Amino acid sequence: MTGATTMANPHFSDLPKTLEHTLPEVIAHVAARYGSTPFIIGEDGARISFAQYKDRVDGLARALIAHGVAHGGRVAIWAPNSPEWMIAAAAAESIGAIMVPVNTRFKGGEALYILAKTRAKILFTVTGFLGNDYAAMLVQAGGGAGETGPVRDLPGLSHIVALDGPAFAAFQREQADEAALAARIAAVTPQTIADILFTSGTTGQPKGAMHNHGQALWVPAIWNESNDLRAGDRMAIVNPFFHSFGYRSGWISALVAGITVYPLATFDAEALLGLIEREKISVLMGPPTIFFSLMEHPRFGAFDISSLRVGHTGASNVPVELIRAGREIFGFDLFLTSFGQTECTALATVNYPDASFETIAKTVGKPLPGVELRIVDGDGNPLPPGESGELLIRGPVVMQGYFEEPEQTAATIDADGWLHSGDVGCIGEDGTLRILDRLKDVVIVGGFNAYPAEIENILRKHPAIADVCIIGWPDDRMGEVCAACVILKAGAALTLAELTAWSREQMANYKVPRHLFLVDDFPRTPLGKIQKFLLRDQAKAQAAG
Repeated sequence: MTGATTMANPHFSDLPKTLEHTLPEVIAHVAARYGSTPFIIGEDGARISFAQYKDRVDGLARALIAHGVAHGGRVAIWAPNSPEWMIAAAAAESIGAIMVPVNTRFKGGEALYILAKTRAKILFTVTGFLGNDYAAMLVQAGGGAGETGPVRDLPGLSHIVALDGPAFAAFQREQADEAALAARIAAVTPQTIADILFTSGTTGQPKGAMHNHGQALWVPAIWNESNDLRAGDRMAIVNPFFHSFGYRSGWISALVAGITVYPLATFDAEALLGLIEREKISVLMGPPTIFFSLMEHPRFGAFDISSLRVGHTGASNVPVELIRAGREIFGFDLFLTSFGQTECTALATVNYPDASFETIAKTVGKPLPGVELRIVDGDGNPLPPGESGELLIRGPVVMQGYFEEPEQTAATIDADGWLHSGDVGCIGEDGTLRILDRLKDVVIVGGFNAYPAEIENILRKHPAIADVCIIGWPDDRMGEVCAACVILKAGAALTLAELTAWSREQMANYKVPRHLFLVDDFPRTPLGKIQKFLLRDQAKAQAAG
């Protein structure tokens, strides 16, 4: 459309062939190509080669078949980063089942919703992580043990399997034969759904974005090329596997490229600095908080981090000083930024190695090959370069839809295939994208999306709260955090400490409000919608006073 901001990226001349591949094909290919080269090195130092990885994935895949996991059936993983997580995910996807990651910060009720929505048959978890017993939390939230399964309110769930205990080996004793596995692998096509990654919206209920094998492998291949990732690189993965940054842009991209990965269950600045020095880590990616925490560590300068070659960060607004630090303090040859959403397979635009410092610092780059961007006004009319409006995305990155949510899918992807991102953007004359704001009501806390409607639904159950509105609040370390503007019930009282203690029992920690403002009423439009910009001004005045 002449004069409209509809940009495709000419950086690559054609699409990579990985749109035509499946995960089991890629696993077989890298096992043959890289053989005994280490693919995974666990925190205990145990090594799994590319060839051994295929063997372990196949073994668990045969067990999943034997336990009745069908093509298209759902297998959930609620666990921190580990080699076993990577094996479980690939085993499920290799037989045409759909992998469903669950946020490790979730409480029992939050996980219960996702498992019930997807009717997951198997849940892989751990016996304990950061003081949490996930299985116990789930059973409690689900009404206790079931008559035929582990959780009463999840009749479709047949097994809860701890990846870090003897139950994992016991689960694999029952095995289908090689012929059954071969048949299931052969039935997987590039169009087969590989995973469902849940994201929330203004309705307050999480929605599951579906991605097929072809696009779920094509995106990491583009990621590898744009970030100059190569076989022989060593990648430390701090980003959690339940998130695209740790999963698709993490170990899947490493699998495709032949990179050795070091999955880390938790982030510890000193431990990570020691790992970089000891193992000559060359690739490190994460939200800005990761890099700031490393630089702020009192012994940062005592570690040899000269092996670092490629770094990547992403957020709605990456501080310019961090981009400069990536080059001057960390010594990365490349330190890039990108933009994506769960609904667009985690990636829509990237900055490429030949981008200028100013471009990397001020934009999120250009669209992937075959991906189009469009900026539209409130009526959906395309806008010219330089003008801001809602960002629309079209191309092979766009999800296959929300799981069993046709109306929500139709509201997000229009009849012409454009994904309505809910983000406000601006495209320059050179085709680079800037993200200016968010139409979607979301607070990004240290790289995690916290959705006010979802949090408000939970907080309204508090005995002292009559009504509540969540707003984003600036935070030096996390970028922004949640602040709760609360109308109390008659005669009730509430302190921030009380709200924090209650909230931590009900929701993931990043969702917990860090500030509390007691108000008599909310400013509203004539139609009753809360005017958050006015409410935010009131909160600022209250904080200043």
